[in-house]
Amino acid sequence: MSVISSLISKSLNLSINNVESTIKLLQDGATIPFISRYRKDTTGGLDEVEVENIKNQYENYKELEKRKEFIVATITEQGKMTTALNDKIANCWDSTILEDIYLPFRPKRQTRAEAARKKGLEDLATWLMKQEFGSPSDRANAFITDEVETTEDALKGASDIVAEWVNEDAQARQDVRRIYEREAEITSRVIKGKEEEGEKYSDYFDFTALLSRCPSHRLLAIRKGESEGFLRVSISPDDDYCISRLIKRFVNNSSEAASYVEDAVKDGYKRLMKPSMETEFVKLSKEKADDAAIAVFAENMRQLLLAPPLGQKRVLAIDPGFASGCKVVCLDEQGNLLHNETIYPHPPRNEFKKAANKVSKLVSTYKVDAIAIGNGTASRETEGFITNLRYEKEVKVFVVSENGASVYSASKVAREEFPDYDVTVRGAVSIGRRLCDPLAELVKIDPKAVGVGQYQHDVDQGKLKKSLDQTVESCVNLVGVNLNTASKHLLVYVSGLGESLAQNIIDYRTENGAFDSRRQLMKVPRLGAKAFEQCAGFLRIPNAKNLLDNSAVHPESYHVVEKMAKDLNCTVEELINDKSLKEKVNLKKYTTETIGWATLKDILEELEKPGRDPRSKVESFEFSPDVKTIADLSEGMVLPGIVTNITNFGCFVDVGIKENGLVHISELANRFVSNPTEVVSLHQYVKVKVLSVDTERKRIQLSIKAVES
Repeated sequence: MSVISSLISKSLNLSINNVESTIKLLQDGATIPFISRYRKDTTGGLDEVEVENIKNQYENYKELEKRKEFIVATITEQGKMTTALNDKIANCWDSTILEDIYLPFRPKRQTRAEAARKKGLEDLATWLMKQEFGSPSDRANAFITDEVETTEDALKGASDIVAEWVNEDAQARQDVRRIYEREAEITSRVIKGKEEEGEKYSDYFDFTALLSRCPSHRLLAIRKGESEGFLRVSISPDDDYCISRLIKRFVNNSSEAASYVEDAVKDGYKRLMKPSMETEFVKLSKEKADDAAIAVFAENMRQLLLAPPLGQKRVLAIDPGFASGCKVVCLDEQGNLLHNETIYPHPPRNEFKKAANKVSKLVSTYKVDAIAIGNGTASRETEGFITNLRYEKEVKVFVVSENGASVYSASKVAREEFPDYDVTVRGAVSIGRRLCDPLAELVKIDPKAVGVGQYQHDVDQGKLKKSLDQTVESCVNLVGVNLNTASKHLLVYVSGLGESLAQNIIDYRTENGAFDSRRQLMKVPRLGAKAFEQCAGFLRIPNAKNLLDNSAVHPESYHVVEKMAKDLNCTVEELINDKSLKEKVNLKKYTTETIGWATLKDILEELEKPGRDPRSKVESFEFSPDVKTIADLSEGMVLPGIVTNITNFGCFVDVGIKENGLVHISELANRFVSNPTEVVSLHQYVKVKVLSVDTERKRIQLSIKAVES
């Protein structure tokens, strides 16, 4: 059992054996989706979140080990390493405490204390720290040189050294750190003369809160206001209390030397420790706020990616507009572009009749099953126009989020897909494809551009990318990917693949035609046994000769299903299609050293609905026909709406106008809500009551609980 495994086990409250098994799988190159789906027997059934937490902590501890090696090497080079110090470093697994241990040995720039040492005043500082009775001035006389002209100079230099010792004392720093953790307040003040320009930060012009209880969105807003030059921000506890604790720690008696030490303690705290602690807690609070915001973003992204798909249908998609017209495209079941043109049913051209005839003809000609309308400018007007037309058959109409469509339309991906078409056509195609399969389309867009985040441009971009990539990977592998239709952008996120192998699959498919079995993947250049193991279970082949190739059953377990069928005197196909046969399967009969109960249970569940899509079915939605602009709103109205974004302080709801309304966390339910995701999800249809409308600031306050009560 390694120390790291033990630490992770205690931290996450997980079995040490399960942690070690998971770490070994990760070291062998297994991905998080693969481990959580196909290695449940090995890990004790750990889910994706638990595996991810193990992975993150393991990586952090390995980085800490590297840092410890560097610190040991540095102190050893200085000739200051002792057995006790080496043991202290070896047994330290907290990065903050480790840096405190290293602080006295860290190479320093020219400090006041360092200058005093060079003048030979360290022995005087040592005498002061002992706080023996006697005259410090008399003692200091022995240290007068050409560089130290007076006893006052000597005592001042020695005091500077003492101040540095106080600052570098690991236990003292821990004491002060605990005070900061419990009692530090964050304060923000407007910079004089910036009141008008920084008005959007007016909530923080005179703001004070306990740092430990300050919500992440407030911290991020404050830091943003500071970075833009509107706010002056500080973090501080009760300084007098901190100083009194330090004096109690370092001052031993009432000698004259002790009074010098007391002054040095005060100086060490104010000049050295306090700025250091403030910097540390600025960093820590920002990291905490970043993590909270990233978690919100990742969950929103997950919900967006797993939004209900319409499926493989023929779609007419519209990117609405007024003066520029409405761009119309027709797509086949695979999302291929069949036709595009522009209609002008709205002012200023008002070619209503011509546009109506055109849409009706396109629906008939291309056998359109559904119409997708972007939710941007002229969306409501276009929806009204489309729903009032008559068609030869039932055609469902959906309003689709445009967030990210413009980013996609101008991207390299879009240019590669549609080199002969302009951005308006590409944007309309994206709207149509998003209705059919949100996941497949959204993977082509930078997650930060889809409009479901909170301060996404202000958080740690590396952390954000890592989290979002993991979220996308998780969603892609949860749903599964059609091997014969998936784009490169989708295949990239399949477990075990990446840019290179995804492209190789596309190239192989182009050259050899559709895959007829998962095993054929082994013929793809550079896709070896390990990559096959990781990816095969997440790839689907509809209409494959072997029905298991269109399921989540991993090829490594096909023999188990075949044995089940053989024992029941039936084919695999019959076993899949006959519920009564599956009920006869005795799982205990098929357990081995490598295949346990968890794997067998998953196999049997998959045989119930092979290749099932875990996403729900898409539903149509209608806004209130009486509400088109903010001017149509009034207090007390109850309206249908769609949740468009979730934050730590509530959620935003689209009620059919340009401006989204805010449902504050206190208005979500008739109970205390700590996390909005407990109550609402992205794209959820809700009923809301209008609490207030600020037409001038374009702010709308809504309530869900007021409707329910």
